[in-house]
Amino acid sequence: MLSGQRIREPLAAGFPAQFHFTVELWSEGGLLNQRERKTEYDVFVRRIALENVYEVTRIEDNRLLALGKFKEVDDAESAIGRPARVPITAPHSARRTFYYQVTLSVQIVTGSDLGELNSWLKGDLRPAISGERNPGTALTRGLRTLEARLLGGESREYEKRTPAFRVP
Repeated sequence: MLSGQRIREPLAAGFPAQFHFTVELWSEGGLLNQRERKTEYDVFVRRIALENVYEVTRIEDNRLLALGKFKEVDDAESAIGRPARVPITAPHSARRTFYYQVTLSVQIVTGSDLGELNSWLKGDLRPAISGERNPGTALTRGLRTLEARLLGGESREYEKRTPAFRVP
C-alpha cells in the first residue's frame, strides 16, 4: 500500500497518506444486487520527522485509535494491513446469498491540509464539544472537506469481493 516512490517520497517529506476503507454487504437476487449495509473508516500515516517515526492512526465512528509509531515504513504498512473487524453481519436467510465488497482508496494529503489534519489527530474537536457544532458530524464534515482537497498526483483504488455465501 505504501510501495512505490510516488507514495513514499511525499510521505517521507511530511505529507500524510490517507487510506479510506469502504466495506459493503450486498445481497444477490433478481436483476440487480442490493446493498444491505455499509461502513467506512480511514487510516492516516504520517511521518514525524523529529522522532524519525511513522505514526498510524485509524478514524472510525468519530473515534481516533492510535495503531502505533514505527521506525520503518514497512512496519507502518503492516499496521495498515492488519485485519480489522467491521460491524457488518449478514442476516439469517436461507433464500438469499450475500457477499462483501471492500474498496480501498489511497491518497496523499496536500500541504494545505496538514494543519487541519494535525488538529483532528490531536483531538481538537472544540467547536463540536462547546456546542457550536454537532459532535456526531464534526469529524465527518472535516473528513469530507479533507477528501475534497486531496492531491490528485498519486491516487490508487483497490476493490475486492468475497465469494457468495448463505447464512442459515
